[in-house]
Amino acid sequence: MYKLLIMDDEPQILEGMKRILDWKQYGFSRIDTCESTEAAMSKVVDLLPDVAIFDVCVGKDLGYEAIQKLNELQIPTKYVIMSGYSEFKYAQEAIRCGVKDYLLKPLDRTKLQQVIEKIIVEDLGGTIGNISCESLNKDPVLGVSYDRLSKLVNRILLMIKTEYAQNITLKSVAELFQMNSTYLGQLFLKESGMKFSEYLMAYRMLLAQERIQSSDEKISSIAISVGYNNLNYFYTHFQSFFGKSPSDLRGKG
Repeated sequence: MYKLLIMDDEPQILEGMKRILDWKQYGFSRIDTCESTEAAMSKVVDLLPDVAIFDVCVGKDLGYEAIQKLNELQIPTKYVIMSGYSEFKYAQEAIRCGVKDYLLKPLDRTKLQQVIEKIIVEDLGGTIGNISCESLNKDPVLGVSYDRLSKLVNRILLMIKTEYAQNITLKSVAELFQMNSTYLGQLFLKESGMKFSEYLMAYRMLLAQERIQSSDEKISSIAISVGYNNLNYFYTHFQSFFGKSPSDLRGKG
């Protein structure tokens, strides 16, 4: 059975997190919460949780700084960061700490569920029905296992999956990684077989497809949510990628 620790300075969020998933169904027999990074660090050392979900910013303290210090103790806890900030710097620092994922508030229940299932299968040696480690460990765009890609390319992919709704570019990622953008682009192309811009578009298209098919949300809202402020640009990319319009996909066109 697994142990979970949740750290946030808002009590209502802590209560909501305890109810957002059926944790017992996933094998979590103990759930602890705390409202400060100091308390969280003490809890991790004492409890040795299998999974810890930290808010990125608690007062003046930063969740990823606490994770950095805990990593020095070589505690095997797997961390997830949640944040109300869609800023590159927070995501970048969290990724540097080796967090499993960076989730934006308000948390998407399905996204959290996917992250937890992936941790259980990949890192904790557990099982989720008939889901295998191999199927969870494949990139949705590339169709290859993440462990076949370098650590740097995995960091780029996580950056895209965190910031796809923002104006993310190869140049902005290269600047954050303090690397040459041309070199980074060549490395990404060599390993993935796709240009950075091609991968970003494909990832956005797959997210848009999922939302179009699973909701009645307006197409314009979906376009904005996946990073397209220009609706015509979104329609052009969508038609090119799927060979049909968003409304055709939804079955209304």
